[in-house]
Amino acid sequence: MPMIRRLRGMVRRTHRTAAVDLSHPARSPLGSAVVNCVVYRGGKRLPGDGANSAAEALRQVRRAGDGFVWIGLHEPTEDELAELSVLFGLHPLAVEDAEHAHQRPKVESYDDSLFAVFKSVCYVGHEELTATSEVVDTGEIMLFVGREFVISVRHGSHGSLGPVREALEADPEQLAKGPSAVLHAIADHVVDEYLSVTEAVEDDIDTVESEVFSEDSSGADAGRIYQLKRELLELKRAVGPLARPLTTLATRPSALIDPGIQAYFRDVTDHLTEASERIASFDALLDSILQAHLAQVTVAQNEDMRKITSWAAIIAVPTMVCGVYGMNFDVMPERHWTFGYPLVMAGIAVAAFALYRLFRRRGWL
Repeated sequence: MPMIRRLRGMVRRTHRTAAVDLSHPARSPLGSAVVNCVVYRGGKRLPGDGANSAAEALRQVRRAGDGFVWIGLHEPTEDELAELSVLFGLHPLAVEDAEHAHQRPKVESYDDSLFAVFKSVCYVGHEELTATSEVVDTGEIMLFVGREFVISVRHGSHGSLGPVREALEADPEQLAKGPSAVLHAIADHVVDEYLSVTEAVEDDIDTVESEVFSEDSSGADAGRIYQLKRELLELKRAVGPLARPLTTLATRPSALIDPGIQAYFRDVTDHLTEASERIASFDALLDSILQAHLAQVTVAQNEDMRKITSWAAIIAVPTMVCGVYGMNFDVMPERHWTFGYPLVMAGIAVAAFALYRLFRRRGWL
């Protein structure tokens, strides 16, 4: 809360002294978190080294009355975000969300700007899936979108927006539509990553499924299946909440969204629906695989019990006979008979063999 009050006061002071901020480009809020700071006009990137002063870049845009500045940040500090919020008039609540991360995917409107949160995902490769393997790694991409600027804030070790920037710069016609083109490109990039990750996760699921239903299912275990379900749940948390924000961008008119771009969000929404359906089907498939595995474990335990029971029954025959003839009675039948011992041993062998054949015929041994 103190930070929010501080940011609100800074924003109010900025509206009173905006001319001062822009007239001193040396007072730059850019620090080590800055990935790039570029001005675009007419769909083309203006010359520069990509590390301009934010104030100078914004001054160029306002002086020309056209174009926008795109500032890319990676895990910025509180002070860096605070000064950017002053320069661009960002809402304090959105700035606080961007700093602390761990937000749900969303799109919020603040006066003359939009604040969007996307969960980026990355497939973590592994030689062998174990009960502790990390399969899906998540990060966050947050966007402040205004008429004159786009500020992208990235959290996490993956999800670089360099390829997105390059693809947009290679399509000047699309980039000329302004900041909303950047918003669409990043949303499309994030959702495409969802589809790529689901394809990779599907390979892991196929591997586990093959092991469960193979003749030698000793390699399959419930721990790996549970681990896949946990990782799938993390992916679901990234994908599921994004449906409503994308639908809003695709259907609700906004002064900050170019009408020509709005139609593209419907395509992104379709891709997100596909990713959601894949995740739902994978979850159901893992449930079935887990049930099949547990059923196989139960069957294997029953087979083991039948084998143990069968051998116990066979061993019970000599145990019973020897127990009877081991009693210390003076008068016992066949005790002094010459063929008594061979006959008893033969009887034990015949009875044990008969039981063995019976159990084998019934599949217990």
